[in-house]
Amino acid sequence: MAKLVIALGGNALEDTSSPTAENQLKVIQSNVPHLVDLISEGHELIITHGNGPQVGRILLQNEAGKDLTPVLPFDVCGAMSQGMIGYQIQQSLHEELLSRGINKDVVSLITQVVVDAKDEAFKNPTKPIGPFYSKAEAELLAKEKGYSIKEDAGRGYRRVVASPLPIDIVELNSIKKLSDSGVVVIASGGGGIPVVKDGKNSLKGVAAVIDKDFASAKLAENLNADTLIILTAVDKVFINYGKENQQALDNVSLADLDKYAKENQFAAGSMLPKIRACENFVKSKIGRKALITSLSKVKEALNRKNGTWIA
Repeated sequence: MAKLVIALGGNALEDTSSPTAENQLKVIQSNVPHLVDLISEGHELIITHGNGPQVGRILLQNEAGKDLTPVLPFDVCGAMSQGMIGYQIQQSLHEELLSRGINKDVVSLITQVVVDAKDEAFKNPTKPIGPFYSKAEAELLAKEKGYSIKEDAGRGYRRVVASPLPIDIVELNSIKKLSDSGVVVIASGGGGIPVVKDGKNSLKGVAAVIDKDFASAKLAENLNADTLIILTAVDKVFINYGKENQQALDNVSLADLDKYAKENQFAAGSMLPKIRACENFVKSKIGRKALITSLSKVKEALNRKNGTWIA
């Protein structure tokens, strides 16, 4: 069977109508059976996930409690979100595995991802995080803390951070050893905690957000996975999406995919990063494949009955 790196989208983790920890756990519990279906077929799973809404709420809590307790730096907030989400996924997977009589350990690993301190993204931060501020509050934060602040679609001002590309996975050897021993590993949550090399052996956390699909592709590449699976809200990738002539893509070559991307067929804030991440993985070694589909259809898609395959 295959070694699969599976990137969970936000719809697999979040109850947007009432985003409490309890409801998040319920959403995860309702979705993990699809993952255990793959484990029961003998596939080796390494699971990644997003953290956008969750880390945003941690930042809001940070802001609300600043007069009572010291504000935490952004990289620490990312680590907190990794631990919270990973804990709920591993607990839910463990219960589902036991219910099926499958004796397999599940571990979530706080993961650091190396980025280049000279990445061009640091010169132009674009990723909004945290609460909205008034113009006066924004100017004060920019002056006192050096935050990059931008106006956000007429709704107020928000802090923005860089979104650099991942270079390396710090805990790669641990992830590999655990996976090779049969453990289901949850890693690189939220794209991983971005760190830069500060001296010969030191790592320093930075205020940035790594795209979780690019981080998943890097992890899959470094683990020599057979397939990268990016799970999203749709069963397949479409061109001319939402139009009368929309067309689902079943099997698509890198050349055609790049052509569609240059035609602006994929939205920059949603499908395009997934497409580019899949391209990066497939290009990294002959024989590697990528799949984009929904969580509910992932078993069908692995059997070539759904999803968009990229090779």
